[in-house]
Amino acid sequence: MFQKVLATFGAGGARIDARLLDATAAPGRPLHGEIVLLGGEVDQEIKGLSVTLLARVQVPGEDKTEDLPFGTQQLAGRETIRAGGQVRVPFEVPLPWETPVTSVYAKPLAGMAVGVRAELDLAAAVSDPFDADAVAIEPLPAQKRVLDALSRTGFTFREAILEQGRIDGAQQQLPFFQEIRFAPSPRFASIFSQVAVTFLTSAERTDVVLEVTKRVRVSKTGGFGGRGQDFLGKFTMKPDVNWEKQLEDWFDQVARPRGIFD
Repeated sequence: MFQKVLATFGAGGARIDARLLDATAAPGRPLHGEIVLLGGEVDQEIKGLSVTLLARVQVPGEDKTEDLPFGTQQLAGRETIRAGGQVRVPFEVPLPWETPVTSVYAKPLAGMAVGVRAELDLAAAVSDPFDADAVAIEPLPAQKRVLDALSRTGFTFREAILEQGRIDGAQQQLPFFQEIRFAPSPRFASIFSQVAVTFLTSAERTDVVLEVTKRVRVSKTGGFGGRGQDFLGKFTMKPDVNWEKQLEDWFDQVARPRGIFD
């Protein structure tokens, strides 16, 4: 009886180990893995077993982050895990098309925290065991084409963030969006302070949202202040487009003076 009491507090109770079978994944594709259930010192009733996709996002206007779920799959209902037993439960979780990119050419993007959390719901337990693993998500070919074009035109990766909220006027599925931020190329370094790209992808299309932060001239001598003015551009990916030229043409347009302080 004492062992059963301890198991409700986690001591000597069932454990889980989540393992990803895919080295890398991609938006819109299934993620494969398995969960190993390890029985404890007593038989325990399972109320449920699930896997959840989680993303660490920045809360707008606040200096804090939250782990937001963006997909959950139930793998098992009421069952019993026997003492000392071991059960393997495979899973296949579809990744939404807007799943954030976490690595490019196997190089992790600084600032990204996206993963899978497996949780075992035990009857009469004070705390439920769980296990979490980070997921390496590579860009789709269309997304990689744009990132390559930015790199070829002299823009250098700075950081990536996930921000809770929605982009005005855009078709968006998830309650957050990713910004992959770049330092401007030498050609635009005196005019832009930052360029950010967001991919809004579906099964039918990929939209590219560009946000440029343009330096604002505030002094009579022509110096630039710390303020910035943001410009948004949205493009739909099409085959056989010269993205280096398309990007540079749009940057040229944004760089043109628009007023006495610009």
